[in-house]
Amino acid sequence: MDEMVLLRRASSEFGRRLTSVTPDQLSRPSPCEKWTVRDLIKHVVGESITSVRLLHRADAEEATVGLDRDILRGDPSAAFATATSAEFEAFEERGAAERIVYHPAMDMAGAQLLGFRIGGLTLHAWDLARGVGGDETLDTELVEAVWAQLAPMAPFIAQTGVFGVGPSGEVGEDAPLQVRLLDLSGRRP
Repeated sequence: MDEMVLLRRASSEFGRRLTSVTPDQLSRPSPCEKWTVRDLIKHVVGESITSVRLLHRADAEEATVGLDRDILRGDPSAAFATATSAEFEAFEERGAAERIVYHPAMDMAGAQLLGFRIGGLTLHAWDLARGVGGDETLDTELVEAVWAQLAPMAPFIAQTGVFGVGPSGEVGEDAPLQVRLLDLSGRRP
């Protein structure tokens, strides 16, 4: 499936859950260690903003300037919609997939950044749902795509520092793929 279709789907997965978040749920804990639901939303919006800046040739430091401020501005859904719209446009620019970006984690091609964003939005859609008690079922094609991206990293994924403690070792190969993906990414469904 086309990567831009996957990005839009992953964004939709997160956005669908975000529209049902109430102000009193923003202070609830999320499954992401030390983050509230508000922190999680801010992270996701910040990652979209960062991607746009990186694709527009900002370096790693420039790409994150100002993200410690209130980027949600009292309306998380509107902030998310604005950020993802700009992100779609940036990834659709001519040459974006081949462009080298200077991500804080490492230098990479825009195509790899796109894969990161698909994975981040998909997994954080589950985090958001878990944090507010919403629908935790993820789009099957997104789960398959993110699994294909992350599964080769299984032996060392915990060492990246991005996926908590990594896989628990307690989820069998016969478990549903979403459960295996969540476990691989340090989540315990």
